[in-house]
Amino acid sequence: MTIRVIIVDDQAMVRAGFAALLAAQSDIDVVGEAPDGKKGVEVGRSTHPDVVLMDVRMPEMDGLAAARALLNPPPGVVHLPKVLMLTTFDVDDYVYEALRAGASGFLLKDAPPADLISAVRVVASGEALLAPSVTRRLIADFAKQRPAPPKDQSLQLNGLTPRETEVLVLIARGLSNQEIAERLVLAEQTVKTHIGRVLSKLGLRDRAQAVIFAYESGLVTPGEQ
Repeated sequence: MTIRVIIVDDQAMVRAGFAALLAAQSDIDVVGEAPDGKKGVEVGRSTHPDVVLMDVRMPEMDGLAAARALLNPPPGVVHLPKVLMLTTFDVDDYVYEALRAGASGFLLKDAPPADLISAVRVVASGEALLAPSVTRRLIADFAKQRPAPPKDQSLQLNGLTPRETEVLVLIARGLSNQEIAERLVLAEQTVKTHIGRVLSKLGLRDRAQAVIFAYESGLVTPGEQ
């Protein structure tokens, strides 16, 4: 199955470079480009991409606003792409808010080409791009600065079983499904089932939001291992 991608970035050279790199892959098809967030939303609505590569800082509409528009569309719009944020900064409040809004992860613009290709495939498969330590540090750094968790988050945690809570903690610490399975001596499919129940009970979109929820609810303390 071919992964449909659009690239939203205000720098033409960046768009051209990413497009050439991705289009050279047999399983990736670049179906559109846009120079700003506003046009990015329009292109996204018309081309129905699987993955949107979204720059954070752009004129007209920044990447955060565009990501929110794509991930929380108006009534009647049913297509929800995966959004991968692109940034030149490894710690950026825009990126943090984009993850909270439902973006599947973020990638530094100067990352190696192989990382970009891999990131598109990972996000398209439904996983959140949370493996790089920089992502966990970004979430942890901003979680430190946030006030005490709202009571409703604590109440939501009470709805999880002990095993589901344990799985959520390990997700927040950056472990993959396979690593969680090994840690808890479970089948990987069982881990996927637990994750699905956690996301459903907490009303979360994906692993990225699960990590943020774990920090903001106080379940996981920044700096814990």
